[in-house]
Amino acid sequence: QVHLVESGGGLVQAGESLTLSCAASEIIFNINTMGWYRQGPGKQRELVASKTSGGSTSYADSVKGRFTISRDNAKNTVNLQMNSLKPEDTAVYYCMSQDERGTVWGQGTQVTVSS
Repeated sequence: QVHLVESGGGLVQAGESLTLSCAASEIIFNINTMGWYRQGPGKQRELVASKTSGGSTSYADSVKGRFTISRDNAKNTVNLQMNSLKPEDTAVYYCMSQDERGTVWGQGTQVTVSS
């Protein structure tokens, strides 16, 4: 089973940028879907962005135009570039992988955006 480790979280001010990185313990080329979810205080976990092995992407409406997901098959990483951050983006961000073996989650990384 793949093991996922997130990094790059932190405290930023509104309008600033942050890049999250998810390192996988195995080759991700054949993993069907990899993505990022988040869970804000008192909220349910929600999809932020995902990208399939074929290159198809999906974004939450709230982050379209601001966030970009990318898969680096050479480094076995999945990154989330977050621009124009807003206080409502504050959450724990989780990396996710999904294939025929099931769904795997990372431990999460905290992103806090101050106003």
